[in-house]
Amino acid sequence: MARKYYIDTFGCQMNVHDSERVAGLLDQAGYEPAAAPDEADLVVINTCSVRERAEERLYTELGMVPTNRSGKRPIVAVIGCVAQQEGRALLERGRRVDLVVGTQALSRLPEMVDQLVRDRPERVDINPYDNVSFPLGVARRSDPVKASVTIIEGCNDFCAFCVVPYTRGHERMRPAGEIVEEVRLAVAEGHREIHLLGQIVNHYAAPDRAGCDFAGLLELVHEVRGVERIRFASPHPRHVTDRMIAVMRALPKICRHLHLPVQSGSTSVLARMRRRHTRDDYLHLIDRLRTAMPDIALSTDMIVGFPGETVEEFEDTLSLTSAVGYHSMFSFKYSERPNTLASKRLTDDVPAAEKTRRIVALQELQKGIQEKIHRRRVGRVVELLVDSTSRRRDWELAGRTTGNTVVNFSAPKELLGRLVRVRITRSGPFSLHGELLATIS
Repeated sequence: MARKYYIDTFGCQMNVHDSERVAGLLDQAGYEPAAAPDEADLVVINTCSVRERAEERLYTELGMVPTNRSGKRPIVAVIGCVAQQEGRALLERGRRVDLVVGTQALSRLPEMVDQLVRDRPERVDINPYDNVSFPLGVARRSDPVKASVTIIEGCNDFCAFCVVPYTRGHERMRPAGEIVEEVRLAVAEGHREIHLLGQIVNHYAAPDRAGCDFAGLLELVHEVRGVERIRFASPHPRHVTDRMIAVMRALPKICRHLHLPVQSGSTSVLARMRRRHTRDDYLHLIDRLRTAMPDIALSTDMIVGFPGETVEEFEDTLSLTSAVGYHSMFSFKYSERPNTLASKRLTDDVPAAEKTRRIVALQELQKGIQEKIHRRRVGRVVELLVDSTSRRRDWELAGRTTGNTVVNFSAPKELLGRLVRVRITRSGPFSLHGELLATIS
């Protein structure tokens, strides 16, 4: 009987895709996926250290790993960013942890499990491997419509609040030829939307093609037959070039949506964050983007309560939010992350209650902006790629506009993965509702 594995994933799109790749490696090693942890011989917990209380959440999950149905305790492997950050300390604190595998050693997981079973265990690998390639076609993709493709691992920027350079390592680029081949394989499996991933995705420079920057890679992916839509995350504002804007405007498969993290609306806070752009730089970039693409939808990340943030500096964040008019926003209260420059050099001096007041004010402002944007869409006809079915209503599907707005509508499940035309009938702050007009392809 084949051994079974269960993967529990926390965090960003890159973590989700890492889990898809690990699942594919385990499939190749003769494992089968389990529907629940108590059916598994191997439980893999893929961790994220960006969110608050990441370690506490991990230990909560470890305490909930059950004995499997054969009465045995499964092997427990902790992988991902917390594994990279904590290393052997996880074995000492987490008695239920058998293996710790860092972000750059994920391809070694099946080998390490086999060594553990054979009583010659290598229980921790957080070594910095430069190779960013996985076997092509190995990913066991969980989404039937969208496929993530990693193009960059790591980051060299060292923003003061960010743990990524310490958990993902220095910046490493995948060859353009390998990326394009993975896109072709994903399309052959039926995936119509491609998500290009990287910590600073638009800093890409191909190691195998001289002069191929991120804009050049977008052009290569756009040429792949069968790709309907291209998205990417997350770009850095200071690496948005005129060429990138021109390519986005010219190529119809590239979605009219740009997630452009600003983190603060205050130039002085941005300097303390080591973001290397000012408020005026960012607003000038917004003007360039909207001049080139008036219909572009913009989203962002925002942190409130960064060390030293005054009431006036927070007001700058509110005024920038109003000025840009984001279609959506991810907002967070600042909390220290291990090893970061902010944790070493700055005092977390904004009181918790004040952080809460600020994030509530920001989220209320953003909610109102989204409501106004969505109300203006009522009565319009939009094109959607249908990417999910409703969990609550068998007769309802959901798709996203090219600007990444979710639209719910009534239709048969057979339309999953199809391009359709829908008229918007009503709006809410976080999504739209519509009626199906036609199937496009």
